[in-house]
Amino acid sequence: MKSNFCPGPISRRSFLQFGGLSMLGMNLADSLRVQAAQPAGLPQVSADTSVIFIWLPGGPPHMETYDMKPDAPVEYRGIFRPIKTNVSGMEICELLPLQAKIADKFNIIRSVSHDFSDHGGGHKRFLTGRIPATPVGTVNDAPAVTSVIFKCLTENGGFKEGMPPVVFGADAGRSGLDVFANGPAYLGGANTPFIVAGDPSDKSFKVQNLGISREMETRLEDRMALRRGLDNFRRDMDQSGVLQAMDSFNQNAYQMLTSEKVRNAFDISQEPPRVRERYGMHAYGQRGLMARRLVEAGCRFVEMVWENPFPGKPQPADCVYNWDSHAVNCNIFNDARWRFPAYDQAVSALIEDLYARGLDRRTLLVVTGEFGRTPKISTAVGTANKITQPGRDHWSKAMSMIVSGGGMRTGQIIGATNSRGEYPVERPLTPNDLWATVYQHLGIDSSRSFLDHQGRPMPILPFGDTIDELLPAKTV
Repeated sequence: MKSNFCPGPISRRSFLQFGGLSMLGMNLADSLRVQAAQPAGLPQVSADTSVIFIWLPGGPPHMETYDMKPDAPVEYRGIFRPIKTNVSGMEICELLPLQAKIADKFNIIRSVSHDFSDHGGGHKRFLTGRIPATPVGTVNDAPAVTSVIFKCLTENGGFKEGMPPVVFGADAGRSGLDVFANGPAYLGGANTPFIVAGDPSDKSFKVQNLGISREMETRLEDRMALRRGLDNFRRDMDQSGVLQAMDSFNQNAYQMLTSEKVRNAFDISQEPPRVRERYGMHAYGQRGLMARRLVEAGCRFVEMVWENPFPGKPQPADCVYNWDSHAVNCNIFNDARWRFPAYDQAVSALIEDLYARGLDRRTLLVVTGEFGRTPKISTAVGTANKITQPGRDHWSKAMSMIVSGGGMRTGQIIGATNSRGEYPVERPLTPNDLWATVYQHLGIDSSRSFLDHQGRPMPILPFGDTIDELLPAKTV
């Protein structure tokens, strides 16, 4: 039976109100409705590269992961020992043995720093590439890189076979864009990633807003046919290109809702059990696996938040939900023993899989948090266990991250901190240098500008240079 969504004649005003995804009657409207006419002469971006960005909120301890200081005083170095990797001269924490075996496939960057040691300021500073106007809170005053990338990738066309170009995954209840400073600011709600909320390792996990009933698909087909029947009317009245852009976004939404390829990409249950188990049956591993499936299917930028490896399950009283290892939150060493095996398993599996499947040439992997931890260990009574225990506080003056794939050179240590891990002494870098490299990898011109709420042109990246040590030798 034909549905009757539009009884009677349509006025110009009614048509405009009826435009956008509201015409499809779907919740994807907020994410996909175009906010303005498209500018002329848009720059072309690369169509065959992608990025997986693993975010470790709270701030992972650089001196318990990738920048150990075994010769520092005991109150700095901690209790874990470094182990050798398969790269001569590169050592990492003994709790990361799987990564140690594949160190030739990633780089360690030890010299990134910035000036914002609050979680809110750190998130905004890192995830926007700008100095935040407000150093606390996670509501952006500048667009997150996810929104910038979304806008740049969709200006010259729609979703690739219905695949959203940018995806953001986080725990249920933690997936709001403002939780991790992923808001679009002046780029508007049209330029936000598709959100995947929940723990993919949970048997009841389901990606929301994907797939529809046959009845709903028929109704949507009716709507799309109606829109096509109004082409002449639309062309006559559309002088700015807004409605043409709306058509593109409507088509994107329709393709995303009805595409079997898109549904399959998000469906990690299609992976063989041995592959899922190699990644680890925990939130870290299954999010990593989903990220690989998404870029393989054509998604361009996937941000996955790794907080608790086992959300929804009892957490040890001396451990913390995310990476915020203050002494009041956890015993940093016991937390590492609990958390790092899942982290090591997921990271190593993802890197190995990217290389085994030939994705390492086009997919860049970045693993980082918003800052490091204080080099000197402190003690305090734990809030949960009421026991005096060791921890490390926020420290934005030094942090470590790993970078893999993307056709870039690997097996390197880039930069160095002083003997106590307090600040960079070689090759000082900022988050903007990382983003300059990421934007170049995606073929995005980071010098181009967008207008803010006051109509002022704001460059995508106000400063920052590519990390040339990462780039293939022929481009240095």
